[in-house]
Amino acid sequence: MVIKTKDYAIKDPKLAEEGRNLIHWAEDHMPVLMRIKKDFEKKKTLKDLTLGCCLHVTKETAVLVKTLKTGGAKVALCGSNPLSTNDAVAAALAEEGIFVYAWRGVNTEEYYWCVDRVLDHKPNISMDDGSDLVTRLHTTRKEGLEHIIAGTEETTTGVNRQRIMAEKGDLKYPIIAINDAMTKHFFDNRYGTGQSTIDGILRATSVLIAGKTFVVCGYGWCGKGVAMRACGMGANVIVTEIDPVRALEAEMDGFRVMPIKTAAGIGDIFVTATGNKYVIDAPVLDMMKDGAIVANSGHFDNEINVGHLDKSSKEWIEIRPNVREYHLKNGKTIYLLAEGRLVNLSAAEGHPSEVMDMSFANQALTAKWLSNKRNITKLEKKVYPVPEEIDREIALHKLHSMNVKVDELTKTQKEYMDNWQEGT
Repeated sequence: MVIKTKDYAIKDPKLAEEGRNLIHWAEDHMPVLMRIKKDFEKKKTLKDLTLGCCLHVTKETAVLVKTLKTGGAKVALCGSNPLSTNDAVAAALAEEGIFVYAWRGVNTEEYYWCVDRVLDHKPNISMDDGSDLVTRLHTTRKEGLEHIIAGTEETTTGVNRQRIMAEKGDLKYPIIAINDAMTKHFFDNRYGTGQSTIDGILRATSVLIAGKTFVVCGYGWCGKGVAMRACGMGANVIVTEIDPVRALEAEMDGFRVMPIKTAAGIGDIFVTATGNKYVIDAPVLDMMKDGAIVANSGHFDNEINVGHLDKSSKEWIEIRPNVREYHLKNGKTIYLLAEGRLVNLSAAEGHPSEVMDMSFANQALTAKWLSNKRNITKLEKKVYPVPEEIDREIALHKLHSMNVKVDELTKTQKEYMDNWQEGT
């Protein structure tokens, strides 16, 4: 049963204490964002702004939205994936006065009901993870566009969708691509996705990774992280790619590279991390060996053709939490994790707090940057990178929190770098 009021829609308000403890843990491991929060509290940087957020409702997201609220903003939040909401965190946020509409296990109708409740608050800045909020504003909720000044996007999939919108002239307001910040994709996508994907697989299955043939579909930053962590745990890693440069990089990183149909018959564990549809399609599923484990780490649940598994199976059973055992008509068994949704968030807790510290620091400081009208007036209806000064500031804050110091250019070095005449 879900408890719905005009201010929130959550699974159970009694979970708030558990949620507060989870958020406290995250706060202790997110020093950069907590430093920003102190500054926001003094200056009320986001006063009079309403932020509409469609993000994974995790303990780390809670630290972000509390930071935004501390800065003076009104914050409304919904989940960006049906299985990624932590119900205890949602309860704690509702208690904190965040307008939160999220519970684990929403169906498609409920999911968009939650998105619409966020848009009912007439946000000035959209903060998205996957672009469902942005897409809703551009389709069934166009009236909300009159209140929007700009938005931010957390993930690769969302940025890709919004760039297509901009190229076709369909994007109605500027978006800052948080995902493309160096302090986001270098660390969150690689180290965060790498660790949390393995964590999700292990929590769901408890299988031994060492000695397994582990197939990673896609060698972008997320795929690199998954391949690196699987290799570190003793797996024999295979990479499948469509991009020749990335395929070459994977080969030179020491991984075997081959087409997915070739890998299908030899892989023990498969993970998709591409942002594309049907990366593991019907023919590949049919060719997999008996007992193969299939998981997805891309944003949407369409990277694996789950519909084909349903059609080609005699039956399936929930053999463990987040593990479906499909008994195929060809006599084989395939294990699907987390219904084909984000395995790191559905079967585990998502990225570690320490890496989300940088990602969400980008969100907070970009919201601050967008609150300055002088910055907004420079922007067209396009997708923009995070300002370089924000990236560098976050990196320096993170190094400081880790007690790491770096060198600075000397006067002579600065003069040399500004001079083109000195040579051999």
